[in-house]
Amino acid sequence: MRPKDLSNRISEWFEGSGPGADIVISSRIRLARNLAGYEFLPCLTQGRKRQILRTLKEAILGIDLGESVFYVDVDGAAALEQELLVERHLISRQHALGKGPRGVVIATSESFTAMINEEDHLRIQAFQTGLQLRQCWERINRIDNLIEEKVEYAFHPDYGYLTACPTNLGTGIRVSVMLHLPALKMAGQIEKFLQSARDADLTVRGLFGEGTEAVGDFYQLSNQVTLGVREEDVVAQFNDIVVPRIVEYEQLARRKLLDKQQDALDDKIQRALGVLGSARLISSQEALFLLSHIRLGVNLNRIPGLSIRTINELFMLTQPAHLQMNQGEPLDPDRRDATRAGIIRSRLYRN
Repeated sequence: MRPKDLSNRISEWFEGSGPGADIVISSRIRLARNLAGYEFLPCLTQGRKRQILRTLKEAILGIDLGESVFYVDVDGAAALEQELLVERHLISRQHALGKGPRGVVIATSESFTAMINEEDHLRIQAFQTGLQLRQCWERINRIDNLIEEKVEYAFHPDYGYLTACPTNLGTGIRVSVMLHLPALKMAGQIEKFLQSARDADLTVRGLFGEGTEAVGDFYQLSNQVTLGVREEDVVAQFNDIVVPRIVEYEQLARRKLLDKQQDALDDKIQRALGVLGSARLISSQEALFLLSHIRLGVNLNRIPGLSIRTINELFMLTQPAHLQMNQGEPLDPDRRDATRAGIIRSRLYRN
């Protein structure tokens, strides 16, 4: 299997069918690990990087992940293939832009990936649609244990798992959810949410992770504290307290929009439909912005005949690398905008 084989389909964790998926798009848990006896990545020679890549690749491909997997040589992949993997959240942008031997093991369902030689020697991720953090934890914990049976991790009895960045020291765990919060944005309450997250030592990022803004009202919320905590406690806090509270605020904002600003709400939704249904050129940023309004309209039953899956597909398949990969050739910005507009028109009218 190759990255191109992914370009015309939606990731299973992004299909919009999980618990609370109208607001919680997806759940993800990531673990950072390093091999004992090796320097951290910035200090490694190319030869040592190749040793780590070979060791971890063989270990991961040799365990039972419960489904088929495939390997991508990120260092040897074309720039468009690297960007496609970033758009699908299968690798980070840092991994795509890195230098030297590096790769990624990907489950065919895309519910699991293992980045080798990113910031740490190994970063494994588990994804689920909707709010399913416990399911993510059960899976990634099992896989982590299987890998640790084959390799020795760098571990200190006082500090836990040793990581390249001190913010990951200890458990090395990052618990995150991708949230769609358009009503809080429309109600002018999003800054209050962002400040509350910062006060609670949480990190908020955009759709594509670190260094990105929240385009299309998508926000990735994750923990910052990894030292001196139990993984199960972090997962439970997010799954049972933090995320349900945010979902409740967004639901309340949606009810208020319906009760007190229904005309303004419908105007935003119908304007978005009008533009996307007739535009001949549209950028990825504008498309995300307008599709966000339509997604809200579908969830609030303001638009008959459209499904969340269709809207989620448009979010993913109209990203630049997906467009070019499916067209079979590089496209300049104007051609990308024209192709994107055509795909959106055809999907909206077809459904």
